[in-house]
Amino acid sequence: MSHKTILVTGGAGYIGSHVVKLLGERDEKIVVLDDLSTGNEEAVLFGELVVGKTGDMDLVGKLIQQHDIDTVIHFAAHTIVPESVENPLKYYANNTCSTRNLLQACQDNNVNNFIFSSTAATYGVPENDGEACTENLPTAPINAYGMSKLMSEAMLSDLSKASALKHVILRYFNVAGSDPDGRIGQSTKEATLLIKVAAEVALGKRDQLYVFGTDYPTPDGTGVRDYIHVSDLASAHLSALDYLREGGESTLMNCGYGHGFSVRQVIDAVNRVHGSPIKVVEKPRRAGDPPSLIAAVDKIHSTLDWKPQFDDLDKIVETSLSWEKTLMARSHNQTGES
Repeated sequence: MSHKTILVTGGAGYIGSHVVKLLGERDEKIVVLDDLSTGNEEAVLFGELVVGKTGDMDLVGKLIQQHDIDTVIHFAAHTIVPESVENPLKYYANNTCSTRNLLQACQDNNVNNFIFSSTAATYGVPENDGEACTENLPTAPINAYGMSKLMSEAMLSDLSKASALKHVILRYFNVAGSDPDGRIGQSTKEATLLIKVAAEVALGKRDQLYVFGTDYPTPDGTGVRDYIHVSDLASAHLSALDYLREGGESTLMNCGYGHGFSVRQVIDAVNRVHGSPIKVVEKPRRAGDPPSLIAAVDKIHSTLDWKPQFDDLDKIVETSLSWEKTLMARSHNQTGES
């Protein structure tokens, strides 16, 4: 059965490019829309790349009509939490207002399926005593990033009730790692994701890794997070796509592994895989960091046909280190260094 085209917004970015790769490998028809503010043209391995803004309704409307698009997978967003605290309107403009315009273009042009990249930041600091976060926990974002995503969830939910559009919202936990084939990875400058930063320290791109808070009520005093390999997260989007195509109802699901690792455990894994210890500097807690953030995953496993392949911290770290080496080699080639 031949399917219509999929529009992937932010498909040149970290997670989006991994989804585009998996879609391309199963011969889906893809159009990628990305303004390349943080994405990279060379990360788009399949489909046509259109450089433009997600909030440009005229452009999106034309793309939907020209390419016979019936599904949107929406990644395009700013994602740096500290920046969202310092510059909230930037986040509401890009993450919320642009999503509203995108949804308008979808409504106007009869798009049926919408998969939305959301975040565990919608839960804020969950009052669940370190238990896994279920989807029915109260949402209480503590920064503009989390709130901008929650507002987008609300718009999408309301539009689905008022129209034929069906959606899947995936709330990501801590995304990490890179494509095991080594073709794409996390290329964001000044990244803040722990495993990415630790890999950069291991390879000398940064001097040290800061650990924020060593006095949390966790087994070793450092924050515990549910780290999910980006390729498993990407495959969840394809499972969500299949679910919607098969007539699935609109739904919201956590996307993680259902267990966590502490910051110290991550550092130990980086040291182990890299073969020598990285420099670590301990600092006080950051405001708003929950002690533990782990996904309850019963719902995603009972709803989607999704089987993670990379639920292994050392494997996640290994792919991260490998990608950093690839980036370094590319940089040396571009600058003519040997």
